[in-house]
Amino acid sequence: MKAKILSIGCDHAAYNLKQKLIPYLQEKGWEIIDVGTDSPESCDYPVFANRVCENIQNGVCDLGILICGTGIGMSMAANKHHGIRAAVCSDTFSARATRLHNNANVLCFGERVVGYGLACELLDAFLDTAFEGGKHQKRIDLLTEIEQKQI
Repeated sequence: MKAKILSIGCDHAAYNLKQKLIPYLQEKGWEIIDVGTDSPESCDYPVFANRVCENIQNGVCDLGILICGTGIGMSMAANKHHGIRAAVCSDTFSARATRLHNNANVLCFGERVVGYGLACELLDAFLDTAFEGGKHQKRIDLLTEIEQKQI
């Protein structure tokens, strides 16, 4: 992994949680690229998912965090991007496993689903876990093959 640079984005439903998580991540040594939204005013989540995914695709960072009301919309938008493997997680086992086995590069969750404490635990589980490789790499390669045919 490159330097500890992380791109983070949210919609209006998760603005308050994002604002609390940025200092937490910075204290953990992450440089944060905040792509918005910058207020709790209503906005469209695909705009911010696109910005985070473009940062990953362009090599600005390796990992991204997307937050909306549930995390579902953000994950759907993120997974439309070539090379992005976004996972919605609301438990630490899944957040760890999606990095370990799926080499996910975007973690999604919802402010309406998880509180600040659990969000911090999800971030730690996701960001502190490396891809295991091995038999899992074959599966990632199969996903990439499908993606290249479809997108």
